[in-house]
Amino acid sequence: MSNVKVLPLLEPEAPEAVVPCCPPLTERPFTAEEAERTARMFKALGDPVRLRLFSLVASHEGGEACVCDISDVGVSQPTVSHHLKKLREAGLLTSQRRGTWVYYKVEPSVVAALGGILGSKG
Repeated sequence: MSNVKVLPLLEPEAPEAVVPCCPPLTERPFTAEEAERTARMFKALGDPVRLRLFSLVASHEGGEACVCDISDVGVSQPTVSHHLKKLREAGLLTSQRRGTWVYYKVEPSVVAALGGILGSKG
């Protein structure tokens, strides 16, 4: 008789919508919706702690990081959670709960979109 116990898999939380936001600034004027979405993203990245958290997740091996690996940014854990929530709400990060930990991921399309917004025509 085996002592191995099969544990049920947790269903991942519904993925948050990550939508590449806008065309390059030099392509055409933004619509009101595009400007709102882009401003939310840049506003979220305008905070040094959020920018650092975003960088930690984006540069983490596999492009995904457990909150336990990125929480040492000089602020308390509840403050880290608050900043990660703001990054998720801005569409910059997605998250998935696995057991007791939450894993964060930067979607490559978001990084490409941010770079593309500031890109210029050759």
